[in-house]
Amino acid sequence: MGLIKNEYDVEGYSPTDPEPKHKHIAPGIPVYGDDTGAVPGESFTYGDSMYARIQRFAGKYAIEQRGIERVPENERTDTNLAKVGTMWLAANMVVSSFAIGALAVPVFQLGFVDALLTILFINLLGITPVCFFSTFGPVFGLRQMVLSRFFFGWWGVKVIAVFNILACVGWSSVNVIVGAQLLHAVNNNVPGYAGIIIIAACTFLVTLFGYKVVHYYEFYSWIPSFIIFLIVLGEFAHSGAFVNLPMKVGTSEAGGVLSFASSVFGFATGWTSYAADYTVYQPHTVSRVKTFAWTWAGLIFPLLFTEMLGLAVATAMTFDPETFEPTNSYAKGYEGSGIGGLLAAVLFPPLGRFGQFCLVVLALSIIANNCPNIYSVGLSLQVLGRWTQAVPRYIWTFVGTLIYCAIAIPGYSHFESVLENFMLVIGYWLAIYEGISLPEHFIFKRGIAGYDVTIYTVPHLLPPGIAAILAFCFGVFGAVMGMAQVWFIGPIGKHIGTPAYGGDIGFPLAFAFAFVSYCGLRTVEKRRFGR
Repeated sequence: MGLIKNEYDVEGYSPTDPEPKHKHIAPGIPVYGDDTGAVPGESFTYGDSMYARIQRFAGKYAIEQRGIERVPENERTDTNLAKVGTMWLAANMVVSSFAIGALAVPVFQLGFVDALLTILFINLLGITPVCFFSTFGPVFGLRQMVLSRFFFGWWGVKVIAVFNILACVGWSSVNVIVGAQLLHAVNNNVPGYAGIIIIAACTFLVTLFGYKVVHYYEFYSWIPSFIIFLIVLGEFAHSGAFVNLPMKVGTSEAGGVLSFASSVFGFATGWTSYAADYTVYQPHTVSRVKTFAWTWAGLIFPLLFTEMLGLAVATAMTFDPETFEPTNSYAKGYEGSGIGGLLAAVLFPPLGRFGQFCLVVLALSIIANNCPNIYSVGLSLQVLGRWTQAVPRYIWTFVGTLIYCAIAIPGYSHFESVLENFMLVIGYWLAIYEGISLPEHFIFKRGIAGYDVTIYTVPHLLPPGIAAILAFCFGVFGAVMGMAQVWFIGPIGKHIGTPAYGGDIGFPLAFAFAFVSYCGLRTVEKRRFGR
């Protein structure tokens, strides 16, 4: 049953049309401010179809009605660039990023200085693509997955959207489990499923209303989390438990640094596939440099602060050198309850019930962390096909929430580690995405002027996507060769670090294989198809 029955049906284009409903712009001429292909907001309520009735109902409650349709210039009224920064500030001022830093000691066996330098330089590298693609939202008014049609083509982008959906749902499940564990650590009477439902329901309420409410929530939500982390810093510094662990040497050190770098990079660059989603309502006149700078500031500060704090706290853990049994409260807390137990060891003894309150606030910080995931999952689902676009974004947001709750509730007590390991494995796709999109932009389109945004809904004018999909396969091969995960250690990864654990170079190999193969394949594709 079709839901959309108006002149803007499915972005204004049907594949059976003899000519696209777009004017053509000569290559090399910028399209800033051109509204061809943009869909006015009022069009979503035209007619008497089920789709229009649902949209009118949503509009009564100020729910964002727009999905992946291009935003017209006269509706891009969000001129506050500070909200771009606080969007990412809140999403990363969370317990999940604290946990990334803490992994350096118990998992990767690193010293303090080498782990600190890894956090610094890898984050600087990892956030760069996020900042770069954030500048595309104001220029084109397109969401990140729709923008990706210019890299992967009409059909190829559907493969990318599937990976993005898996990432959104999977990481939301992992994050909400962590939040539920923190709530359970505070009060054993709160079952895991209750904590999951509480956090998921709050996240849904924020994302239901869309872009403006997500930005509004993230604008303020980082403040209490930041205060709690400052309390953690103060209490830990006062305890005198910090240990400047020495840097190790040899193959084990190399493997540990590379594997830890992989975790840090994956977390930092993980927002790349959502980047433009949160700047599409900015006018095209906004400075790209300022957009980049605000995004950079909003990412780098919370990532460095929380990960370095997590690293510092983790140095206090001590284990018996022979049995590896925990020998102090920090190690026992981590062994017993993971990151929640480690934070409890810092907060509970000196602060008592107030320390428990602090842990509850950090548990609820997961809402800010999951908002980008759950808002963007609906947009990725709409990219899959015309029928999925005919379902409003906020309905897909609800469906995505139900799915990740259905995964997280049984995962809480049965397969949390399996789920997390699976998410770490599929995370390599982001390096492949960057290895294809960046050369397309810089080498083949030669910058912003090389885009004709008016064809974003016209399959036969977009790149064929053959080169992109083949390069994606090469990238997967590179990731497999270099990965060092619990489930599998690649043949190249085995030769870095100790044979038992290897060293993870899956991200750089995935990027390199995708980049090199795409440059060659795309050259042939452009000569053959001319687009």
